[in-house]
Amino acid sequence: MAGATERGFDAVAERPYADVLIVGGGINGLATFRDLALQGVDVALVERDDFISGASAASSHMIHGGIRYLENGEFRLVHEAVTERNALLRMAPHYVRPLQTTIPIFSTFSGVLSAPLRFLRHGGGGHRERGAALIKIGLVIYDSFSRGGGRVPRHTFRGRKRSLQELPDLNPGVKYTATYWDASLHDPERLAIDVLRDGRASGGDHARAANYTAAVGVADGRVLLRDMVSGREVAFAASVIVNATGPWTDLTNLALGDPTRYMGGTKGSHIVLDNPALLAATGGRELFFENADGRIVLIYPLKGRVLVGTTDLEHDMGDEIVCTEAEVDYFIDLIGQVLPEVVVERSQIVFRFAGVRPLPGHGELAPGFVSRDYRVESAPLPGGDATVLSLVGGKWTTFRASAEHLADRVLHLLARPRRRSTRGLAIGGGSGFPVTERARQQWIAGHAEGLPAARVATLLDRYGTVATAVIAAIVDDPDDATLELVPGFSTAELRHVARSEDVVHLDDLLMRRTSLAFVGDASPEACAEIAAAIAPELGWDDARIAAEVERGLAKVHAADPARTESSRAAR
Repeated sequence: MAGATERGFDAVAERPYADVLIVGGGINGLATFRDLALQGVDVALVERDDFISGASAASSHMIHGGIRYLENGEFRLVHEAVTERNALLRMAPHYVRPLQTTIPIFSTFSGVLSAPLRFLRHGGGGHRERGAALIKIGLVIYDSFSRGGGRVPRHTFRGRKRSLQELPDLNPGVKYTATYWDASLHDPERLAIDVLRDGRASGGDHARAANYTAAVGVADGRVLLRDMVSGREVAFAASVIVNATGPWTDLTNLALGDPTRYMGGTKGSHIVLDNPALLAATGGRELFFENADGRIVLIYPLKGRVLVGTTDLEHDMGDEIVCTEAEVDYFIDLIGQVLPEVVVERSQIVFRFAGVRPLPGHGELAPGFVSRDYRVESAPLPGGDATVLSLVGGKWTTFRASAEHLADRVLHLLARPRRRSTRGLAIGGGSGFPVTERARQQWIAGHAEGLPAARVATLLDRYGTVATAVIAAIVDDPDDATLELVPGFSTAELRHVARSEDVVHLDDLLMRRTSLAFVGDASPEACAEIAAAIAPELGWDDARIAAEVERGLAKVHAADPARTESSRAAR
């Protein structure tokens, strides 16, 4: 197969050394790759699966300051997160957009006394519902962090009557609603691909990245890398090794000969519903509230569907990462608490996904009170002269800041200066993205030669200004045709993505280069049509197409234990 993974692995194998080797292709690894490439550092990155397929692919699709972390006393993290949120609204406006968020409140003073006690006891004590007074205090502090560069409106409070006028499907027992603004992350995987593309463009031959390439051991002071497709191995030398494998950090260090115990991740699951009544009931805003168990949960309209999450459960990394039926029951119950007249059925679930947060080890501390901040641990590579830096923690919102922190540690070890900051530097298709309607229409008109304006608008929304390359690929492909089962896409578009974005397997395209799986459009018939469309680009024959369709469907439903088991039985 002449696929993207062999090109990526070949580039690493042909010159098996660099100043820095990053292990882990999630958002934190990719952002560190981009930052170091911008500094002129010779850097290579490997990911054992597809890029952005681990914890980073299981997010709540939000860029947020973390208002609830105020209760834990994490003021530094919240300030940094709000600052990064505001910056991302400018740096990546194609995927990061203001998100109106409403908190339904059912009491006035509850939690005012218990919250400071939880802070002082680091999460100890019984759970008490957060009342209006406590939420008001938190939102005032939250707003204050946006001063001097704030990109979103300040919060508002509404009484019961006004709240039910604005959101008539809310539980009539509501006393108040608090509405504030954070940011949505419409396409996290595509933003990550933009970060990767930027890093490669900045570093050229000195910025190499390979998916489906695993760090499996150490040989003579070098990291042993294995191509997970062909089985080929190469020993790779680097002065600094960055372990950015998220919740797998300890397992990666173990493979490198250092049994660490840094991590204590918790599992978070989500479901995606095709439920028009629920979509309408949200009023176009995220509902962010407290369940009876004290866990903060969300109901979030996105891409014509409704995202519901999340759980926060202790998880052993040796176990499967799935969204269980008990978690689905939990989600359906919480929807009923806030929107009691909206009927939700399991048959309306079009996608479910689960991931493990890369949290630090936390002993007996309850998961909801574990710090979401990050730190970097340093240790020598066993049997070699390299230094291993392990990132512990990290979240989507602060990926640029944590990457900058990690890159600075690397630069210090290499005795290299920082050439430039990534602060304010546009990401991928966010560069030159039109943020007003007038500018948008001008951009569309200027790129509509050869394609209808409506199609250009769709591509602009999907890719940002990187759509220029997609448009050119479509116009230049005489065999381009609209897909019958997924008419929002065309064959030339998908071939271009497969060719230019490291697609190795069908599920890479279904789950991480497009939102087809997320919105429930990855049916068996659609998968077959898509696989046939990209097969010429990836050198797939009929047998490979069939195998990729089977694999793709299994991956799409991997977080659904019932469908996975029935699929196994069918085979």
